[in-house]
Amino acid sequence: MDHLVFADPPALETPLRAAIRDAHRLEESEADARLLAAADIPAAARERIAATARRLVTAVRRERLGKGGLDAFLQEYALSSPEGVALMCLAEALLRIPDAETVDRLIRDKIAAADWQRHLGHSGSLFVNASTWALMLTGRLLRQDGAADLGAVLRRVVARSSEPVWRQAVTAAMRILADQFIMGRTIAEALARARHAERQGYRHSFDMLGEAARTMADAGRYHAAYERAIASIGKAAAGQPIAAAPGISVKLSALHPRYEMAQQDRVMRELLPVLLRLAGEARAAGIGFTIDAEEADRLELSLDLVEALALAPDLAGWDGLGLAVQAYQKRALPVIDWLADLAGRAGHRLMVRLVKGAYWDSEV
Repeated sequence: MDHLVFADPPALETPLRAAIRDAHRLEESEADARLLAAADIPAAARERIAATARRLVTAVRRERLGKGGLDAFLQEYALSSPEGVALMCLAEALLRIPDAETVDRLIRDKIAAADWQRHLGHSGSLFVNASTWALMLTGRLLRQDGAADLGAVLRRVVARSSEPVWRQAVTAAMRILADQFIMGRTIAEALARARHAERQGYRHSFDMLGEAARTMADAGRYHAAYERAIASIGKAAAGQPIAAAPGISVKLSALHPRYEMAQQDRVMRELLPVLLRLAGEARAAGIGFTIDAEEADRLELSLDLVEALALAPDLAGWDGLGLAVQAYQKRALPVIDWLADLAGRAGHRLMVRLVKGAYWDSEV
C-alpha cells in the first residue's frame, strides 16, 4: 500500500505574522473600523496636514501650467476606464515592438474597439479634446463596418498608402504618453533623464518593465540585467548617503519562474541565495535595494524572504534593504507593525515605500 507523505508543519508563527494572516480576509466593516481608529488624530495635527496638502496642491497646479495638458488627459482617460487601459497598454508595449506589422495589429486591437466618442468635449482642455478627435478618427479608420461615411473614404485612402498615417500618429502620441511614466529604454538613459529631477530633490528607485520569468533561463537574464543596473546606479550615486542616492527595485517573480506559495521551500532554497548576492552587490555599490510589490497571494512569501535578508549576517548593519508596502491591502498596517519589529530584531533600518497598490485593478 502506498503511504502518503506530508510536508513538515510550518514553523510556529509569531503574533505579528498571525495578525498579517488574520487581516487578509478581514470583514469589510471590521477593516473600516480599524482604519478609522488608526486615523483618529488630534485636531492640531489635522490642521497641519491640511495646510501642507493645500501648499502641495497649489504648487502642483502652478507648475502644471504650460506643461501640455497631460494631467487633464490622464484625468479624462482614467485607468479605470477601458479607454485608459487601452492607452496604457499601447504606451508600454509600443516602446518594445520592433516591427510595423505587430504595431499595426496592436493598434487595431486596442484602439478600434474603444468608445472614444463618449469622451469628446468632456474636458476643458483643448489638448484633450484634440487628442480625442484623433483617437476617435483612428478608431473609425480601423473598424471594418463598411458604412458609407467619411471613415469609409479615409479607410480606402489608408489602404492605398504605403506607410499608414494612423500608425505614425498613434505611435507618436503613445511615445509622448509613455515618456511620462517610463524613464528610459536602458538604465543609462533612465539615469540621464533622472538627473534634472534629482537636482530638485527627487529620489528614484529604478525597476524594469515586463518582469516575469517563465523559465530559469528568463530568470538568469533578469539576474544579469539587475547586476548591470546595480553597477550603473552605483556609479551614478557617486558615494552619496544611501537615503539620498538612487536605488534599485527588484521583482522577485523575475528572478524565479515558480515564485509562488506552493513552491515555498524551493523558492527559499533557490531564490534566497540569488537575492543575497544581489543585495550584497547593492551594498557594495552604496545604493538601496528594494523588494518590489507582487500580487496579494505572494505577500507572505515575500515577507519570508525579506526577513531572511534583514537577518542575514552578510548584510548586518546595512540600512539599504527595503520593500514596497501596498496600502490598499487590509494587511498594510499589520505589515508595517511587523517591519518595525523586524528592524529592531535586525538592528538596522529598513527602507519602506508605501504605494497605493500596484495590483488594484486585478485584485479589487
